[in-house]
Amino acid sequence: MSLTKFLRAVVLAVATSATLVPATVAFAQAASEPAAAAATTEAPAITPAVANEVVENPYGLGALWAQGDFVAKGTLIIMVIMSMGSWYIIFTKLFEQQKLLNSANAAGKSFWTAGSVRAGADSLEKGSAFRYIAEQGLTASEHHEGTLVEQIDLHTWVTMSMQRAVDNIQSRLQDGLAFLATVGSTAPFVGLFGTVWGIYHALTAIGISGQASIDKVAGPVGEALIMTAIGLAVAVPAVMGYNWLIRRNKSAMEKVRSFSSDLHNVLIAGKR
Repeated sequence: MSLTKFLRAVVLAVATSATLVPATVAFAQAASEPAAAAATTEAPAITPAVANEVVENPYGLGALWAQGDFVAKGTLIIMVIMSMGSWYIIFTKLFEQQKLLNSANAAGKSFWTAGSVRAGADSLEKGSAFRYIAEQGLTASEHHEGTLVEQIDLHTWVTMSMQRAVDNIQSRLQDGLAFLATVGSTAPFVGLFGTVWGIYHALTAIGISGQASIDKVAGPVGEALIMTAIGLAVAVPAVMGYNWLIRRNKSAMEKVRSFSSDLHNVLIAGKR
């Protein structure tokens, strides 16, 4: 065989193989596609069940108390005492004011319908503010002559005695309100002090450890900010309670002063 014939045979074989390979690949792909589609239709995808994990918060009041030093714990205790004292005063003063308003209603029904000031005073409840004013007025009008104050005219002496009685009642109503005002004005700053102290210690610990990642910063700083929230939670009820009690005291004292003024006129007129 000559060299020319041999080269022609090699070229023909290469051309034939190049034509058959794509056809074989296409046939194999066409045969595999229906099988894959059937497998996809027959076997749907299975979605794995996701369990709801409950993650405990590693930060909060518990961690703040456990990790805090004596300054942080002392600040928390002070704010708890301030809160308890505020709520005690609010409920106590509300009870006293309601008792005074009930006494005012009773005085309007029974005192002015009595035959004398003494009978009207005896008809009032013992310990009542209105009975106290009536008794002070009677004492001032009955024991004026023959004493050191006889140089003062009866009108002035009775006026002074009843005014002192009214002032004593007003002072009694205002007891404890100064504490509410103090708590309302200082509790936010006490909480802010706890926050500053907590952030200082948190940043110190971060600087010592050399790690400033978000989990190292957010936790301690968040715990420190709880102090500010507690301070506001203590201050807001104290301020609102103070303003509410002041308004109710004003209403109650108007009834007391009206009763005192009417009784003063009766005593000066000589009615006993």
